[in-house]
Amino acid sequence: MPHHLMPRLMQAAAGGSEPLPVYGGDYPTRDGTCVRDYVHVTDLAKGHVKALDKVSADTGIDAYNLGTGDGHTVLEVIAAFEQASGASITWQIVERRPGDAPVICADASKALRELGWRAELGLDRMCGDAWRSLRGSLDLRQPEAGVPAGAAGGTGGASG
Repeated sequence: MPHHLMPRLMQAAAGGSEPLPVYGGDYPTRDGTCVRDYVHVTDLAKGHVKALDKVSADTGIDAYNLGTGDGHTVLEVIAAFEQASGASITWQIVERRPGDAPVICADASKALRELGWRAELGLDRMCGDAWRSLRGSLDLRQPEAGVPAGAAGGTGGASG
C-alpha cells in the first residue's frame, strides 16, 4: 500500500477493501487530523519550470518552497476526494505515527517574490484531476467489448 494520502485515496475509491487508515485523530487541528499543504502536480511542474528558467539566467544555487501556504486536514482531503469521485471512502482513525507533526505548510513567499510563482489550482481541482487520471488508466486496462486489447482509438495521429 502507498504511504501518501492521495495514492491511498485513489486506491480506496477504485475499490480497495480495507479502511483507509487516518493516523491520529487527536491533533490540535480543526478536526483532530494532521494538516498538510497539498499542491497540484501542474502547479508544481510550473514552479519547477520557473526555477529552471531562473537558474538558466543566473549563476549559483537557490532553494524555493513550492506549496499553497494553506493546509487541509486529512478528513477534509477525504471529503474532497469523495465529492470529486462520487465514491464513499471507508476510513478509520488509528494510532498516530511517530514523528508526525500536527501541521506542515510551505512558505512559498520567496517563490512568489523571486519567480513570480504561486499555486493556482485548489484541492477540489486536485482531487478531480487525480480521479479522472485514475479512471483513464483503469479504462486503458479494460478494453471495450469488441476492441482488442492495445487497440488505439481516437482521431488524428501519424500513419506509417
